[in-house]
Amino acid sequence: MSNLKSLSFGYLLTIIGFFLYSFTQVDLNLTLSQFSLWQITQKFFQQIGYFNRPLSTTFYILIIFLLFGFYFFFLSLASKNKIRKNKIWFLTIVSTIILSFSYNAFSYDLFNYMFDAKIITHYGQNPYLHKALDFSTDPMLNFMRWTHRTYPYGPSWLILTVPLSFIGFNFFLPTFFLFKFLSSLSFLGTAYFISKILKKISPRNELFGLSLFVFNPLIIIEGLVSSHNDLPMVFFAVLSLYLLTEKKYFTFLLSLLFSIGIKFATVFLLPIFPYIFLTKNKNQPDWRKLLNYVPILMAIPLILVTIRTNFQPWYLLYIVPFAPFLKDRYYALVVSTVFPFFALLEYAPFLYKGDWNPPIPNTLFWLTATGVFLSVIIIIWKPFILKLFASNNK
Repeated sequence: MSNLKSLSFGYLLTIIGFFLYSFTQVDLNLTLSQFSLWQITQKFFQQIGYFNRPLSTTFYILIIFLLFGFYFFFLSLASKNKIRKNKIWFLTIVSTIILSFSYNAFSYDLFNYMFDAKIITHYGQNPYLHKALDFSTDPMLNFMRWTHRTYPYGPSWLILTVPLSFIGFNFFLPTFFLFKFLSSLSFLGTAYFISKILKKISPRNELFGLSLFVFNPLIIIEGLVSSHNDLPMVFFAVLSLYLLTEKKYFTFLLSLLFSIGIKFATVFLLPIFPYIFLTKNKNQPDWRKLLNYVPILMAIPLILVTIRTNFQPWYLLYIVPFAPFLKDRYYALVVSTVFPFFALLEYAPFLYKGDWNPPIPNTLFWLTATGVFLSVIIIIWKPFILKLFASNNK
């Protein structure tokens, strides 16, 4: 029990450390608050992130290793039922609250989401027809990226974000945190329904599957900190899967369509619906077998988007959140750890140099290739690796 307390304390301390570290990446053209004390604090953190890059990179890599270290510890405890579900939820809720107030350290996408909604609420225009550059006097353009593109997402994302823009009265900081809270609620909601689904279809895997999601460093960093809209997309997809296991087929379809209307990637889950009616045992589908195909189906948009553009670490949000549904814990663990670890390391070269110029693209290629290669090798060599571990434990 004392070891678990120490482990929990160390984990939350790492989360707090990452929360603080996120502010080293505040854009130099952005002032989060006019309070003089905050401006002094912000400049202190920016001094580390922008003007002491070796130290900043060291902090980042240390945090990544710590998060993955704690991840393996918690997964080990969960696999042996040595951690209670209420303890997992306590750590999850506390860390979510802390990171809800973090800065979106590794992506500017959150600002684009805010501006897309602002085009409607403030300028009264259609974001599908107008881009941020069309409003060149807006102060947000000083710290945004991708200002030349029109709105690239589905209408569901506007349904979620336009009300937040209204509630925030187009003041930057309140709106910023409302968007962050949306990501946090999506994270907690996804965890809740993953737990509910596993409790029904595979009770012995509930703690392991829940831990696989809530403690995953990639989901924490890309979902909670950077607040990509992939997480709300995942929430409605997981909600639809829960409704499916409850045989609420109409609401399942509505929820899945809403998910597709956020970012389109979950359209590849649609084949699940007709599959139910093609199975021999229509009264009681094999949910465990059926949901095992979900991560496999979601690998398709991951591959397609990587071919269409360059691989980005948050693309793994297409597949990693669904890893708890894999029947084999070994495969679920590989999907959740190997490639995500190398993907998160792809931020380190930028943090060190401050740009994406050569030789960084070559470094990123090899990090991606290594992550893919090791994942494939570890999956193929499963019998050998399990035998090796078994012999070492004798």
